[in-house]
Amino acid sequence: MPQQDFALLTAIESRSQRWQSHDVNRRSAQHSPEPVAKGAKPKAALNGARSFWLKQLHSWHWISAAVSLVGMILFAVTGITLNHAGSIPATPVTVEQKAALPAPLLERLAAFPEETTDPVPDAVARWAKTAFKVDVAGKATETTPEEVYVALAIPGGDGWLTIDRSTGEAVHEKTTRGWIAYLNDLHKGRNTGSVWFWFIDVFAVACTVFALTGLGLMWLHARGRPSTWPLAALGLLIPVIIALIFIH
Repeated sequence: MPQQDFALLTAIESRSQRWQSHDVNRRSAQHSPEPVAKGAKPKAALNGARSFWLKQLHSWHWISAAVSLVGMILFAVTGITLNHAGSIPATPVTVEQKAALPAPLLERLAAFPEETTDPVPDAVARWAKTAFKVDVAGKATETTPEEVYVALAIPGGDGWLTIDRSTGEAVHEKTTRGWIAYLNDLHKGRNTGSVWFWFIDVFAVACTVFALTGLGLMWLHARGRPSTWPLAALGLLIPVIIALIFIH
């Protein structure tokens, strides 16, 4: 082989070896793990924690939303009707019923204290429930020597029952002001009883969970949604500014 051809072949083989070595080093660099800063959590661990909290927050968010959905709609709508209560017309409807207390029960009332706030005797309460479809058992009375008076306030209306202690004449009167007044009183918890009282507390807790999990989801998604915190700040500033400037 001529010396020039041998030198050329040697140069080609040397260059080929250098390219192979470079390719091996490049592939090794691609598959080698990235250096982790001291004290920093691996990326996989951070993604795992974020995925866990996303699942938890989504679960609690939709569960609390489902539980409080109807209540939120009710309280939102009645918030508007309460704000415009003066401009919403209402026509009160009053129904009056009369009945005579049986003589044996009238004798029971004769032994009742002349002035007290104690509830009426159980037998009288059972008679009232049959005669007027009202529940006066356990309710405080305004008793005088002349009559027994029991207030029977209801959501969206009013009512009362009186019993004349000398004649036994009983009068029940009930006044209603329509569905809007009824729903407004549900919003305020007015004359709604203990069950509705506890429902409002449970509903308030569900709404709080709904709001806080929403805040958590906002926090996790805020990086990809730049308008998140400006809008949240606006939601805080608007009522604060109105309260400071326009409410006196």
